[in-house]
Amino acid sequence: MTTRAALLGIDIGTSACKALLLSTDGQVLASASAGYPVSQPREGWVEQDPAWWIAAARQAVASALQSAGPSELLGIGLSGQMHGLTPLDAQYRPLRPAILWNDQRNQLQADQITEAAGGLPALLARTGNRMLVGYTGGKLLWMQQQEPQHYARLHMALNPKDYLRYVLTGELATEVSDASGTGLFDVRERRWATGVMQAAGLDPAHFPTCHESQVITGQVHAQAATLFGIAPGIPVIGGGGDSVIQSLGAGVVAPGALQTTIGTAGILAAALDRPLPSPDGRIQLFCNVAPERWHAMGVSLNAGGALAWFRDAMQANAGAASFEAILEAAAQSQPGARGLLFLPYLYGERCPHPDPSARAAFVGLSARHGFGDLARSVLEGVVHSLCDMQNLMRAMGVTSDWVSSSGGGARSALWRQMQADMLGCDVLTRQGAAEGAALGAALLAGVGLQVWPDIDHAAGLMPELTREHPDPARSARYRQAHAIYQDLYATLSDSFKRLGVIAAQEEGA
Repeated sequence: MTTRAALLGIDIGTSACKALLLSTDGQVLASASAGYPVSQPREGWVEQDPAWWIAAARQAVASALQSAGPSELLGIGLSGQMHGLTPLDAQYRPLRPAILWNDQRNQLQADQITEAAGGLPALLARTGNRMLVGYTGGKLLWMQQQEPQHYARLHMALNPKDYLRYVLTGELATEVSDASGTGLFDVRERRWATGVMQAAGLDPAHFPTCHESQVITGQVHAQAATLFGIAPGIPVIGGGGDSVIQSLGAGVVAPGALQTTIGTAGILAAALDRPLPSPDGRIQLFCNVAPERWHAMGVSLNAGGALAWFRDAMQANAGAASFEAILEAAAQSQPGARGLLFLPYLYGERCPHPDPSARAAFVGLSARHGFGDLARSVLEGVVHSLCDMQNLMRAMGVTSDWVSSSGGGARSALWRQMQADMLGCDVLTRQGAAEGAALGAALLAGVGLQVWPDIDHAAGLMPELTREHPDPARSARYRQAHAIYQDLYATLSDSFKRLGVIAAQEEGA
């Protein structure tokens, strides 16, 4: 059997690690995943043990290598869930479980950093982004204030993929896309915002050297080679945060297109050739994985995770309900779910409403609604959230001719058609895009090693697979429903806060 040259992409996701092998002609040779749990020790807290990531990465890499057959690894690209604070001591051991992107504990500290920077307009001028609750900066200040015994021993703060880089290479490094998601990075100048750090009482020495994403940041050392069953000396490329790098596999690397990702979170993203400002910071502005490119995105904390919640709730109360059964039932309902709307804010929200106290709700429910209507309203509620983000991007001057859909939600023709009807654009998928950030990591590794000349060439390797067109009649019906949807958060937000107080009292009882 012929040995094929290959690039390995590894993605440390929220619920699993994926490893993907890509040939130098752009063919996915194999992919494999290994899961791990999410710990929620308190209301609003979301954590993981970094050891789980490494164990799953070893398992996924071994499975992918075995499935691919004989291959020669040219290089490794890394990706991972963004904003996950992984604090290390002087021996580079985790001090505590990592605090994940959807953790909601640090609103006070996020506000304190904003105030220390001179207020929201000043912070936006210095970094390009709000200090959102999910960002790494607020978590680090929370640890300083609430866990001083850990903070006193802190030597380095890494994001998840960069902890994997350390395990593979012994190098402490990050790159511009993941650094953008700390909230402590000047995305226009592509460098750490050390002045903001110091104003907030944080130490710039706790952050690693930051590179452009295509740069080789180390080589696999002997111990890691034994651990992962690969050859020592393989170069490891900077990589990218999952929300950014997956746009590479989806073919969205230049202005004029949007990308939707329905994974655990929901993302609407656009590639930019200049750092367009978001006036109120609700649209995030990050560095892209190529020099002189930027990435605008809105991120909802609730997308595929909302569907998973619905499935689990139905299994607990009405017997087994697979994703396939839910989608089939939703298809039997009507666009608009017969007057039923679902606000998907199960874990609070980031965009369009940066509010950790936001909660989910079915609105319009009556005795005439059945399982299929409930299912469809959940699917539609996720896309309504993407429509809110689209409106914010239009206000920035970001327009699109088409949408590239990726993530697990892209596998559903029904969900893709909903996106086409509600966003008003053709929605397409590309070969391999369902593999998500692991594909982008492998493609970027090839660019970094000059297998391909640039990200535009790499993005063009993946052919179009499917395309859905918007239906004018359905689009008109959805516009009516969206106008009502937009009013609901403002109407219910005070009630959400008051209910949160009751929940906190009950938890403390």
